[in-house]
Amino acid sequence: MPWKNQGGGPWGSGPKGPWGSGPQSVGPRPPDLEDLLRRGQDRLQQWLPGGHLSGMGIALVLVAALAIWFASGIFRVQSEELGVVLRFGKYVRDAQPGLRYHLPYPIETVLLPKALRVNTISIGMTLIDDPARRGRTMRDVPEESLMLTGDENIVDVDFTVLWRIKPNGAGEFLFNIQNPEGTVKAVAESAMREVIGRSMIQPILTGARTSTETAVQDLIQKTLDTYGAGIQITQVQMQKVDPPAQVIDAFRDVQAARANLEQLQNEAQTYANRIVPEARGRAAQIIQAAEGYKEQAVAEAKGQSARFLKVYEEYKKAPDVTRERIYLETMERVLGGSEKLVYDGGPGQNIVPYLPLGELTPRRPAAPATTGQPQGGTR
Repeated sequence: MPWKNQGGGPWGSGPKGPWGSGPQSVGPRPPDLEDLLRRGQDRLQQWLPGGHLSGMGIALVLVAALAIWFASGIFRVQSEELGVVLRFGKYVRDAQPGLRYHLPYPIETVLLPKALRVNTISIGMTLIDDPARRGRTMRDVPEESLMLTGDENIVDVDFTVLWRIKPNGAGEFLFNIQNPEGTVKAVAESAMREVIGRSMIQPILTGARTSTETAVQDLIQKTLDTYGAGIQITQVQMQKVDPPAQVIDAFRDVQAARANLEQLQNEAQTYANRIVPEARGRAAQIIQAAEGYKEQAVAEAKGQSARFLKVYEEYKKAPDVTRERIYLETMERVLGGSEKLVYDGGPGQNIVPYLPLGELTPRRPAAPATTGQPQGGTR
């Protein structure tokens, strides 16, 4: 006869061993599976017609279960989301925002990434909680922001990267990269270091921010495309570009000196722009006056030569008369404006040689020169 353990064995009743009582259960006991099945069957029979499982009841149960199963494929895509439908784990299509449907699980499933939202990643700075101000403050992260330039200077660059999922790139975003934010941050920091390493510090600190941002954005996008990340970089913004804190005062002095130099150069250029046109105007005026004097002198010379030729023609016709006329006209021009005393040398006139006759006689205005008969007493 086989032995049956009905009383806990030869050591007494209950779950005992040779060393006493066995382990005692502590806490709530799990529900009995048979009891749960029996209760579920009783409740199902209450809802079925006739109170027992017939063929019609089983069919209704199956129809209800299928309806619930098919209805489980209805889902909603929010405004900033993009539905990615997977069929047996393989990407098949995208679902736009709104009320959509996919085949029930486990045939198809849906993932809802924030594909239409623009995300922001800060590099070189981070937000920390500040209990004193009851808010969050920005803290610098030197290990991310300090970079070496092409001329072996160190510059502190804080920047932000705005990115989103590419249109029709949700599948790549979900399955090709594991940590999207970490990937974008690492690639952005690497791209900024590469661009800064090819540039000089002076353009970076002054007017090359726009070109630097564009170059970094293009490099980040190119790198993420090689990864097949499905991410689109919308903008790169350089928040702060300064020398290191240890030498920032010296750099500011240099910047102030450069600003003064540019100001002085602008003032000098303004002065040159004002003076040069004036000098050119005066030079043009002098040249025009010289041209006028030249034309006047040439015209007068031509006139005198023509007059001389006319006189010479008349002289050849009557030399004596012309010679006397020339003599008279010359004496008229010479003596016309001078004081004259006529002494005929007659008797009875005693003249003291040293008497200042010119001062004793009143002066009269010079008569205009004429070409007619000479004044009396000049012959």
